[in-house]
Amino acid sequence: MPAPAAAAPLIPYLSMAAVGFLVYRRARRSFGVQVWKPGAAVARFTLLALVMASLAFAAYGLAGVAPGIGLGTLAGTALAVLSLRLTDTQWRDGQGVYTPNAWIGGALMMLLVGRLAWRWADGAFGDGSAGAFQASPLTMGIAATVVMYSLVQVAGLWWRMRRLRQASGTAV
Repeated sequence: MPAPAAAAPLIPYLSMAAVGFLVYRRARRSFGVQVWKPGAAVARFTLLALVMASLAFAAYGLAGVAPGIGLGTLAGTALAVLSLRLTDTQWRDGQGVYTPNAWIGGALMMLLVGRLAWRWADGAFGDGSAGAFQASPLTMGIAATVVMYSLVQVAGLWWRMRRLRQASGTAV
């Protein structure tokens, strides 16, 4: 198995590049006018529901993280409801578009990136051993906040776009 051994030194860089790409995609969806894509919304909702279920399982199985996940879930729901109230949705030329609230989405993105950077600088991802992952209530709470925010945001946008589509008379 020489190929995996040769790629081993690249794994930290590739994983950081993947995280950077995901952060970029998430940040791009937080600013400016966005086109509503129902298929992508269903896929995103399904993935987020699975991640939230994993966090709920972690709250049950990992010692001490349940309060962080619970508070993060509540905070994410409240922020998403506020963000939905501040999100502009329109139906243009047979297609839904929306402008998300950049402040809330940007603040959550900075919180997540800041926490990941803090954990990385603290050496949490450094040695690659199984013991490197220590569930922190703060980290799990921030993860629950971001995931629940995104989950409620996608569901709320789906509902609003459906109402706009019905009001425009476009076939469902």
